[in-house]
Amino acid sequence: METIMYRVFFKRVFDLFLALAMTLCLLPFLLVVAALVKFSSKGPVLFRQKRGGRGGSWFEILKFRTMRESPDASEGSFDAGDASRVTSVGAFLRKTKLDELPQLANVLRGEMSFVGPRPEVAKYIELYPERWERVLSERPGITDPASVRFRNEEEILAGSSDPEKEYREKILPAKLELYERYVERVSLIGDVKILFATLAVVLFGGSSDPGSE
Repeated sequence: METIMYRVFFKRVFDLFLALAMTLCLLPFLLVVAALVKFSSKGPVLFRQKRGGRGGSWFEILKFRTMRESPDASEGSFDAGDASRVTSVGAFLRKTKLDELPQLANVLRGEMSFVGPRPEVAKYIELYPERWERVLSERPGITDPASVRFRNEEEILAGSSDPEKEYREKILPAKLELYERYVERVSLIGDVKILFATLAVVLFGGSSDPGSE
């Protein structure tokens, strides 16, 4: 009963409270980061991309732009492992995950949760539609067990001779397994563990892996 109540009501309340508090506290910092992005290279401050949302819906995920503009990026062109377009400011934002902070707006709008399966672009959802249908019975999230386990995903793909194939055939199926396990076990305690594991990875390069439980 507690798990059901958290899933259908308290999880959203928790998301709203935390997202609002973080937005108000971090607003001056967010404005500074936005200025750095704007003046570091030509292009908009925010990167927007269509991602799959809860129940088959679609939404625009928001990030601070970390790369020089590409006309195909918003359509899901594969840049994993390719740092050639990453700006100097963008490299820092990616390493510290600060580029994800605009997703606080996605959380406030109800499109995302703090913890939940990471949303994907259409071409990767179309590879495993039945599995994604199960996974997206929950709101997608800013972080989840797969985000912790595959924290070095860009380095892994950079060392592959075929990053697209590596992601499509190896990394994505492994992520989906973690997503499915998360959806089956959603709980307040589990979400708090994932948030702390994520914080440990970002701040200390920690090796906590809530997906291994």
